[in-house]
Amino acid sequence: MTPIIDVRNIRKSFGGLTVIDDCSIQVAEGSVTGMIGPNGAGKSTLFNIIAGSLMPDSGEVLLDGKPITHLTANQRFHQGLLRTFQIAHEFSHLTALENLMMVPPSQEGENLFSTWLKPGEVRRQEAEVRRRALEVLDFVGLSHVRNELAGNLSGGQKKLLELGRTMMTDARVVLLDEIAAGVNRTLLGDLMGNIERLNRELGYTFLVIEHDMDMIARLCDPVIVLAQGQVMMEGSITEIQNNPEVIEAYFGAEPA
Repeated sequence: MTPIIDVRNIRKSFGGLTVIDDCSIQVAEGSVTGMIGPNGAGKSTLFNIIAGSLMPDSGEVLLDGKPITHLTANQRFHQGLLRTFQIAHEFSHLTALENLMMVPPSQEGENLFSTWLKPGEVRRQEAEVRRRALEVLDFVGLSHVRNELAGNLSGGQKKLLELGRTMMTDARVVLLDEIAAGVNRTLLGDLMGNIERLNRELGYTFLVIEHDMDMIARLCDPVIVLAQGQVMMEGSITEIQNNPEVIEAYFGAEPA
């Protein structure tokens, strides 16, 4: 079966320092794949190359068998490849509901001439987008703050809102960048439950960078370990946790 994400022989250097060194990974469609590694392993660089915010020096990235290496992040978005950020990127002066309504591309109301010439179509489409946004808020458990300014939400609620934004378009692959960072344990449980539902019920594929090993253990199979810009190993979380080389890479000492 063709992987939905296929990263082939990626290299990336900054100022003469090689950060990603001939690295290849695959993400199976319908999986929740984890990517872990010590600080400086190259996780964020590889993640940004897949997302389209960095170009590799060599190698290629394929989405569903088709090269996307030279597509912009926006072009990848339109092909169903979305990402979240470690620090939530909400529109702080818009409500939670308005944040979601901003997401769908090519809305008629964005065109000045459409507001003059097709006001009925603009209203119809806006009503449909609003209905969808309310459904998404209900799905992620944020209906009670739909009219709250997004800047006033807690860190965990902002992460839930970011996850909700991926539901406002035709997402196929979602890249989650340390989504647990700054989230309390209660909301983190909600967040993980929503990721599981999106994967199970809607068929979303996820690639997850995360330092929270409890989250990786609950959600991810397989798990890819990066070290020094290369894949050290790939396997189940149990195999990863029992591998002496992985323990050495993380802690710098042989396991007791």
